[in-house]
Amino acid sequence: MAADSVIDVFEEHRPVLMGVAYRMSGRVADAEDVVQDAWLRWSQTDRGHVRDPRAYLVRITTHLALDRLRQARTRRESYVGPWLPEPLVTDFGPTVPDTAEQAVLAESVSLAVLVVLESLSPLERAVFVLREAFGLPFSEIAATLDRGEAAVRQLGARARKHVEERRPRFDVDPVQQRDLTERFLAAASEGDLDGLMELLAPDVRLVGDSGGRAKAPLRVIESADKVGRFLGGVAREGMAEGMRFHFVEFNGGPGLLVSHQGKPDSAFQLDVLDGKIQCVYIVRNPDKLQSLHEAMDQTP
Repeated sequence: MAADSVIDVFEEHRPVLMGVAYRMSGRVADAEDVVQDAWLRWSQTDRGHVRDPRAYLVRITTHLALDRLRQARTRRESYVGPWLPEPLVTDFGPTVPDTAEQAVLAESVSLAVLVVLESLSPLERAVFVLREAFGLPFSEIAATLDRGEAAVRQLGARARKHVEERRPRFDVDPVQQRDLTERFLAAASEGDLDGLMELLAPDVRLVGDSGGRAKAPLRVIESADKVGRFLGGVAREGMAEGMRFHFVEFNGGPGLLVSHQGKPDSAFQLDVLDGKIQCVYIVRNPDKLQSLHEAMDQTP
């Protein structure tokens, strides 16, 4: 296989590999490292015996991601405060023309679903990702994981039941989500507590992730009254000089990126259901905002 062909084949499948790695790890940097390691293995392997490059590359990537996930589990035990996935800029656009397929991909990469995936075992997570997000048949997943098909089906059923029981309900209508995000920003920035309360569901939750490296609540805040008062307090502190707001699509839906003096400061995203905000996610850990630099530069 010619060098150009080796690169072309890998690049053709890179979006799928990145999708698998990110859904497995919840971190952009880890996913990029996994895909880079997969490229090194692909470039050095004897490709004459590879009948299906996509299946081969997905297998390599899944095993590398599993190793990375198992290592990360130990580090997360000492994580300060709630843990959220690293925001991933998403724009399925013309690469995924089917609206139904876009909805599936958007939900499978949503912050809410990725948080639930953290409670699965690494193998359950791998089966769920390959089956639910990418539609791989159980026979192919079994070959990828070096497991029997019956065992993989059991893992898949258990993972799906677990996710369905714990996954919060939310709408994936981007128009409604963008509208509520804009109204949320307006009310919060103006310190309009009454306006905020009108947007919040009675049992709304606020989850902040700082890793102990920025100011954010160290516990999940629950109820409209407590979430509203917290956001009102943040608004009363006022906006710092050089702070800007950018609407960015990440994790399959509209989000709000706050920058300060040209650097990402916070990423907000809302779960919305029946016209009310069900959950407010705030990522402030600077390590998890690095990948948003480019998105910030592309917004007015």
